[in-house]
Amino acid sequence: MPRPAGRVLTLLELLQSGGTRTVAELAERLGVDGRTVRRYVGQLIDLDVPVESVRGRYGGYRLGPGHRLPPLMLSDDEALAVLLGLVAGRRTGLVTAGRTASETASAKIRRVLPRQVARRLDVLLDSLAFTDRPGEFDTPDADVLLTLADAVGHRRPVAMRYTGGDGRRSERTLHAYGIVAHAGRWYVTGQDAAGGEDRTFRLDRIADARTLPGSFEPPEGADPAQRVVSGFATAEYRYEVALRIQGTTEQIRARLPASVATLEEADEGWLRVRIRAEHLDWLPPVLASLDRPFVIETPDELRTLTTEFAARLTSYAGHP
Repeated sequence: MPRPAGRVLTLLELLQSGGTRTVAELAERLGVDGRTVRRYVGQLIDLDVPVESVRGRYGGYRLGPGHRLPPLMLSDDEALAVLLGLVAGRRTGLVTAGRTASETASAKIRRVLPRQVARRLDVLLDSLAFTDRPGEFDTPDADVLLTLADAVGHRRPVAMRYTGGDGRRSERTLHAYGIVAHAGRWYVTGQDAAGGEDRTFRLDRIADARTLPGSFEPPEGADPAQRVVSGFATAEYRYEVALRIQGTTEQIRARLPASVATLEEADEGWLRVRIRAEHLDWLPPVLASLDRPFVIETPDELRTLTTEFAARLTSYAGHP
């Protein structure tokens, strides 16, 4: 590569690091004079790179937003960080509906990596293991995700079409408090304008989202992540379970996280635990793993399942 062209790319990398760079600073870093710096800037502008001129005592040049992504300069460490982020995003399902965009972005970066860095990356990926199994996630549309993010950031109502888990479709207006990634899925939480209730919606079930005129004020202390997690624990399910467990919050949360159970003080040293569940067969093993005294208040089916589970454990322990 001719040396001047290499300096133009170095100039682009300096501008991409952020902030405003003075002509004197750029000239010193590139080893050229100020006139040459201005010529290099002109070459970047000819390539449709959005370089802005900043006037004043502390003026110079900076990279502005453009109508398309300019050539991107990454160090070896930055390229590795981006590739690992793309791998982790695909693994956990936190990608948009354009899943191939993640794959093509990875391929583009890998093509320009120095051979030594590419080999080290391949060794890392070959030796990398995950404790969870990859799953097929229903990912959201990128436009829906960005529209909701804009609505959250500017506190504007958003209209959307939503398909529930039962297949029913509805038109909704939401005052969105925040977007939350949880357990490999994307959610938006906020107030349903029609009923005034706090609701949480899966982004992959939202279509045709658009922001509306007007604005709203979210409630004080609104924590979107906490709202999503607590919403799972209080959702309508077949069974409402009530327990009293002797132990600390930390001991109980080790097996029954906030997305599964709500806790409140009961008698001294005891906590009342409430769980909503569609099935009960998973609960006896969890209660056994707590290794804490507990009392089942409701339902009777759970008391029966726990007694049967205890009998099976006793029979297993009695075998030679």
